[in-house]
Amino acid sequence: MKQLALLVFLVPFLVVGQTKFQVVTIPAASKHTYWGTQSEPAIAINPKNTQEIAAASILDEYYYSLNGGKTWVSKKIKSKYGVWGDPVLLFDTSGAVHYFHLANYSETSWIDRIVCQTAPSLEMPFNEGTFPAPNGSKAQDKHWVVLNPVNNEIYMTWTQFDKYGSANSLDSSVILFSKSIDQGNSWTKPLRISAVAGNCLDGDNTVEGAVPAVGANGEIYVTWAGPNGLSFQTSTDGGLTWLKKERIIQNQVGGWEFDIPGMSRANGLPILLSDNSTSSSRGSLYLTWCDQRNGSDNTDVFIARSNDKGKTWTKPIKVNQDNSNKHQFFTWPAIDQSTGNIYIVYYDRRNHQDLKTDVYVSISKDGAMTFADHRISDKPFKPSKKKFFGDYINIAAEKGVVRAIWPRMDHRKIKLCVTLIDYIKQ
Repeated sequence: MKQLALLVFLVPFLVVGQTKFQVVTIPAASKHTYWGTQSEPAIAINPKNTQEIAAASILDEYYYSLNGGKTWVSKKIKSKYGVWGDPVLLFDTSGAVHYFHLANYSETSWIDRIVCQTAPSLEMPFNEGTFPAPNGSKAQDKHWVVLNPVNNEIYMTWTQFDKYGSANSLDSSVILFSKSIDQGNSWTKPLRISAVAGNCLDGDNTVEGAVPAVGANGEIYVTWAGPNGLSFQTSTDGGLTWLKKERIIQNQVGGWEFDIPGMSRANGLPILLSDNSTSSSRGSLYLTWCDQRNGSDNTDVFIARSNDKGKTWTKPIKVNQDNSNKHQFFTWPAIDQSTGNIYIVYYDRRNHQDLKTDVYVSISKDGAMTFADHRISDKPFKPSKKKFFGDYINIAAEKGVVRAIWPRMDHRKIKLCVTLIDYIKQ
């Protein structure tokens, strides 16, 4: 078993600027970093102990906090299968932490599998990793996971490319599903759940961004974007069978890939949530995404709700409450299952005339009927298109503890930040 690199940083939190929230900086694990290090972050809160928080960023960074995010330990994660970014984190019901990432296995081919490395606790070393069965040299990319807290099963969905980046019409992309019933020790054979395939160009006509959610009664729901718009699938028997064909929720105006000034690339891929709380909204599904229906210079964040297990959906509601005609982008939602409150984080340029960017969280306490916006960054930053900045930011909410993780860029240097958000009185 290869253990994490020995280099460790323990740095007290740094609070700068004028904001009512604490903004904590997480140091990189090494001075020798990948050019996009500390972008594309993930964060998870241990439901058994909300003071324990795990975070990660590309390509191979792992961070943890034992005091609610006030201080962090930074390390690098290693596996014989290689670590190639797209980190996703999950705590199971035992308190074990699972770190999912792309592979770069020297004995096979680049990103030929999604690897799950597991540690019994935040401070323990991770194992070498397990994975759903690879499919030759086909690329396995853009995964996300969810836990069924009733039976501790882990559900994972992702995109399989016949050949990543291929313009050949014979090459296609599809959405796959696999689950683990033994805390990530083994995985079921990957199952295709998208009837409609996409191309392999990693753009609007690719099926991508598959995110699973577990319903209040154990249903598995999955959404993604593709050539037909925002798609929806569901299984009521633990992933054994699915709808014969995915439902199309609606068209994603302008597609899921679009341009944001100052960003090397940007997307509005959908993210799915299920309300399993005891609130009046229990059983509701929420789908968030970004698009440019209001103009190519006015990207916005939207949400739709389903009260009948995904059969029908409300008309989209704009999440960001500004009237600035500016860009809001790179969104991610979280739901606190102890209250049903929804928290949606995104980058925001409402306050500026140039590329300066803030970070906001919009909060709904009434089932996505209304939202209130809160600026959670300490000061604006100005990104450069010449510097890779990833595709998304992230947020987690658990028992009133909310943590948003986001990189900022100053003079083409990336710094990873966490905003400590607890219960907010609106």
